[in-house]
Amino acid sequence: MLSNYRVLDLSDERGHLAGRMLADLGADVIKIEPPGGDLERGREPFSSAQARERGMSLAWMANNPGKRSLVLDLAPASPDRAVFRALLATSDVVLDAGPGGRLAGLGFDYATMCDELPQSHPGLILALISPFGQMGPYSGLDAHDLVCVAMGGNASVTGDPDRPPLASSLPTAYMHGGAEAVVAILVSLLARPALGTGQEIDVSLQECQLASLITGAGQYPLSPGPRPRTGPRTGITREIWRCRDGWVSYGLRGGPARIPGLVATVEYMDEWGMAPDWLKAMDWQTYSPQTLEAEQLARLEETFAAFFSERSMRELYEESLRRRILLAPCNDAREILGQPQLRARDFFVPVEYPGLGLVVEQPGFFARSSAGGLGLRGPAPEIDAHGDSIRRELETQPRQAGDPEPRREAFPR
Repeated sequence: MLSNYRVLDLSDERGHLAGRMLADLGADVIKIEPPGGDLERGREPFSSAQARERGMSLAWMANNPGKRSLVLDLAPASPDRAVFRALLATSDVVLDAGPGGRLAGLGFDYATMCDELPQSHPGLILALISPFGQMGPYSGLDAHDLVCVAMGGNASVTGDPDRPPLASSLPTAYMHGGAEAVVAILVSLLARPALGTGQEIDVSLQECQLASLITGAGQYPLSPGPRPRTGPRTGITREIWRCRDGWVSYGLRGGPARIPGLVATVEYMDEWGMAPDWLKAMDWQTYSPQTLEAEQLARLEETFAAFFSERSMRELYEESLRRRILLAPCNDAREILGQPQLRARDFFVPVEYPGLGLVVEQPGFFARSSAGGLGLRGPAPEIDAHGDSIRRELETQPRQAGDPEPRREAFPR
């Protein structure tokens, strides 16, 4: 889809997902790394001691497949700056991530880069991902995912009500911000022919994280005060339950959407001799957890919890599908890798890393297209793996931004 576009990816881990998505869409994404390599190369965990030595962390391999690696020193007096300028003339998009003003501080603000482009260039698109955006009192501050999640409001509503707020173990702000940056880049590329120019894109991780709360901030004037953390509960009823090998989501809420599932669950429990007489005698048509005494609700939860604890995640899910019960597994990596739905869609593809003697199964695409050509295009690169070839291209095969490139097929499966 983007096989005639070139992207210069100068980002750190905050923008790696955006670069990978553009590579999955077919763009020639050149990952420009500082001397010594991108810091994510050294981030735990590693598949082996050899992978550690070569700077091939699992995080690097997850976020950078399909890119080409070129090491450039962009310090003010470095001769590599001339190489970067030459690449600019052949590129459509520059992607960066860091505190506001990072690129401008290196002498590569948007106006300066555009001024150095040849007259024939269709217009450069500069996408900047930063913790707080390129303007405002916090624009020059640096911040990790944890800070962006907290200042975006998400942490305050995540966790148990009697314990401190929590952040996800994955960098959700980077993931939200990366996807939003890709959408903005695609819109800018689409608009470029009509506008006759590129655009500068300003993505704030704090704002992207705030948007994930949907109506959270807007509800405040209607109901002032902090929104409570509910932990494993939804309202007064439990939503997350331990089972034999993990956790499942199941609500003891009433109402017409839930009551048939409650009846079916009791029948399921009765088949295993785990539905006491008082449970089978309940009038589910009038059931509402709000009308139960605390002791009654506790007894109900204890009975369901005992049943769930003796069954596996997969068993509960498969039986729930068959019986039309509203239950979902809280899938971990083991369950995701074995899920027949994902396997049927060829979601995972084996990616070879010959230098490490390693084959890793990785997600092959983030969407499917009837036109094809969308998906993972090869392994994450070793440091400066394409440095010589890219320099030779600049000398012998100059291209214009937006020129058609040979179609690059998605990773075979």
